[in-house]
Amino acid sequence: MASGPVLPIDGSQLGALWVLPFACMLLSIAIVPLALPHFWHNHYGKVSLFWSLAFLVPFAQKSGLDAALFELQHTMFLEYVPFLILLFALFTISGGVRLTGRLSGSPLVNTLILFVGTFLASLMGTTGAAMLLIRPLLRAIEHRRYKVHTVVFFIFLVANIGGSLTPLGDPPLFLGFLKGVNFFWTTTHLFMEMLFVSTVLLAIYYILDMRLYAKEGRPSAASADTQEALGLDGGVNLVLLLGVVGAVLMSGIWNPDVILGFLQVHVTLQDLTRDLSLLALAGLSLLLTSSSTRELNDFSWEPIIEVAKLFFGIFVSMIPAIAILKAGQNGALRDIIALVSHDGVPVNHMYFWLTGGLSSFLDNAPTYLVFFNTAGGDAAQLMSEAPKTLAAISCGAVFMGANSYIGNAPNFMVRSIAESQGVQMPSFIGYMAWSLGILIPLFILTTFLFFL
Repeated sequence: MASGPVLPIDGSQLGALWVLPFACMLLSIAIVPLALPHFWHNHYGKVSLFWSLAFLVPFAQKSGLDAALFELQHTMFLEYVPFLILLFALFTISGGVRLTGRLSGSPLVNTLILFVGTFLASLMGTTGAAMLLIRPLLRAIEHRRYKVHTVVFFIFLVANIGGSLTPLGDPPLFLGFLKGVNFFWTTTHLFMEMLFVSTVLLAIYYILDMRLYAKEGRPSAASADTQEALGLDGGVNLVLLLGVVGAVLMSGIWNPDVILGFLQVHVTLQDLTRDLSLLALAGLSLLLTSSSTRELNDFSWEPIIEVAKLFFGIFVSMIPAIAILKAGQNGALRDIIALVSHDGVPVNHMYFWLTGGLSSFLDNAPTYLVFFNTAGGDAAQLMSEAPKTLAAISCGAVFMGANSYIGNAPNFMVRSIAESQGVQMPSFIGYMAWSLGILIPLFILTTFLFFL
């Protein structure tokens, strides 16, 4: 007898224990590099695969092999592979852009780089801006003794908060755009929140870097390096980066209404065109950029390999957590979902903190969508009648991606690139000590100013 069609996972049928593999995946990233650094360096890909199987095998036993394969295929081909292709394209193309000469690495110059990156993030995405500027910044501070704080604030600002002003800035806002939120709505309605948070962070960074710069004896870059004139090598890659932005924007605007079947997955023509375009742009970058430019840029494939292996485990083990969230009032996390409304009135500060808290560890795009739908899911109604609610959801998803290394796609990449160039970045827990000490008090103040 023929079996019926395989249906997507029903989050209302899953208990909270199904989130355990994902929690263990996070704990592995947080603890094992500290406790067993040699083991982690050689086997982190196997650890990632183990926690993926820790979800898939029990789920296959409970719901059947077809259901497990269905979920795996959908996650791989509709989420993980597009995610990795975008990162690969941005990583490859930005790795071909080299700022010749050396910026001074002084507190003023470093702050200006962070400022420029913060606003570029809304034009070319947090990942694009982060990948473009992290190497010039690392070269600027190469002679500095204290470097970690600069990379941490770079993650805060360029890799996260800077992406608040357009749908191009961060995937959650792009999803909102696809759901009907006007392109410039975030520009006008999140501007003050973004300006406040970024200004405070830039001021804190400048003061901190001034103190550390003085403690170092106000060092200057080596004279041999300063003899090379400031300029740009591999400028063709800037054009290719614009192509990446265009390809992503095209996939959200162009809808030929053509769906292609592959295994148990249905892929739209616009998404397939986008991914193939991104791979082509990455290929052009490899073809048009001299190998010497990449060598002088300290380019290495290790960061993208590390991200690919770890995020495989994150995406797969995260499947039940996202499904439970999508079940809303019918899921195991119903008590959390219920906190965002009181007698039918939205509680904006809870939307901000719950969207943000979950976006700190889960994929912030589906988390945004969960709370967008919880708030009614009607973009026109939210923009006109509940703009503060929509702003709270948007700010939570974008801002609090900075709370952990896995909160937003470029965070881990920036960390990997920094480590590959000799910066001893803090551990998963160590990074969160920075976010808890700086970001959380700032977000509390933001709550009082904008969402109460």
